[in-house]
Amino acid sequence: METLSTFVITLGSRLITALVQLWVIATLVFSIMYIMPGDPVLLLLGPESNPSPETVAAMRQQLGLDQPVLSQYLKWLGNAATGDLGNSLDGVPVVEYVTSSLPKTIELASAAIVLAAIIGVPVGIAAALRRGRFLDGLLTSLSTLGISVPVYILGSLLILLLSLQLGWLPSSGYTDISRNAFLHFQKLTLPGVTLGLGLAASIARMTRSSMLEILGRDFVRSLRARGMRERRVIWLHVLRNAAIPIVTIIGLQLGNLMGGTVLVEALFNWPGLSTLLVTAVSNRNYPLVQGSILTIAALFILINLCVDILYSLLDPRIRRKRA
Repeated sequence: METLSTFVITLGSRLITALVQLWVIATLVFSIMYIMPGDPVLLLLGPESNPSPETVAAMRQQLGLDQPVLSQYLKWLGNAATGDLGNSLDGVPVVEYVTSSLPKTIELASAAIVLAAIIGVPVGIAAALRRGRFLDGLLTSLSTLGISVPVYILGSLLILLLSLQLGWLPSSGYTDISRNAFLHFQKLTLPGVTLGLGLAASIARMTRSSMLEILGRDFVRSLRARGMRERRVIWLHVLRNAAIPIVTIIGLQLGNLMGGTVLVEALFNWPGLSTLLVTAVSNRNYPLVQGSILTIAALFILINLCVDILYSLLDPRIRRKRA
């Protein structure tokens, strides 16, 4: 009972912290219109359009910029809390654009992180268990190479090899899964692998480091001295204690991917949230910029919250310490 109440208190404190972070980010996002130099209405209309005073006044009224700043902020914040992010400059609700692009980014990020975990964790474990040997040096060198190669270079090489030379996969584009599931996953493979390989290198290095730290502790030597089988020591005790740093980097990488896929999405013409944000910035579509940034930030905070809660489930000592 005490454990359950401690967990509930911990969860409540995490939720409050997440809500405060989201409020701060929402306030900063709202300030975008006022941080930009010059009149926001003229920026939206474009200086080359030479708008008339009547057009400027109408746009100001349409955006609610004729009201006091505090009133604008409270109205915008209240609407955002209910999921209303306003309308894009073309009159389409921002939510429609976000809900259309967000699943594509989530799918790409999920595919990349799953691939990275499948590759990175076993590679890190294998390197740690063979510390100082040839395999350890080889895997560590490959991990360093994977971290060092930028995604746009790796993606270009994969397109050149797997698409243009071998013709195994499409080079770019997006096909809805309801239209052609096979072609959909074919087009997902190259951008997913491009993102996943770099992440796998980071996960492998963290896994190796965490495993080596736990392997050097006294309780591991005690378990071995008692005659416990090596496989049981590794999988039941060492890996479980080493899991928290591994979960940390996987969670952080997944959060970063929510807004960090822009280069890969642009390279492979994948119409995700990052592409939407870049397009909105290019078109000076500030309502859409605000909605995209707020969505990305909310996802990042949510993922970090889930990782933080998972810490407590993996290691009750953290839950008792933070409660």
